[in-house]
Amino acid sequence: MLTIGDVARRSGIAASALRFYEERGLITSERAGSGHRRFPRAALRRVAFIVFAQRVGLSLDEIGVELAKLPPDRAPTGRDWEKLSATWSSRIDERIAELLRLKAGLSECIGCGCLSLDRCKLSNPQDRAAAKGTGPRYWIGDDPQG
Repeated sequence: MLTIGDVARRSGIAASALRFYEERGLITSERAGSGHRRFPRAALRRVAFIVFAQRVGLSLDEIGVELAKLPPDRAPTGRDWEKLSATWSSRIDERIAELLRLKAGLSECIGCGCLSLDRCKLSNPQDRAAAKGTGPRYWIGDDPQG
């Protein structure tokens, strides 16, 4: 069993974040006689998974759904983790495409206010992008010409 300080040091995650993850049901601890949290060693794997899954783009709610698929009676195995991440390939591909669009646009502008309205991918006369939905429509892949 590890203290919250041990888990924080080993994982690189602040103790406050660990308490938050516990409140959300993503990790669990037991209370020692003194009332201090004691985490099983497997919590380190779960924390690593949480950090990785957030970088992939999963929300904490989605992470909770994924973690609920793990066996409650034993530490997850490599195969368990592999099963969870197998469905993420398309999500990672989408994230890569988004980052590539961002990278390609960096030389032109980084957002509204670039003062290049004749070239700017974010230029939006008569707010025509609003018909496509909310958010930065051209950055997320909508065609400004279409």
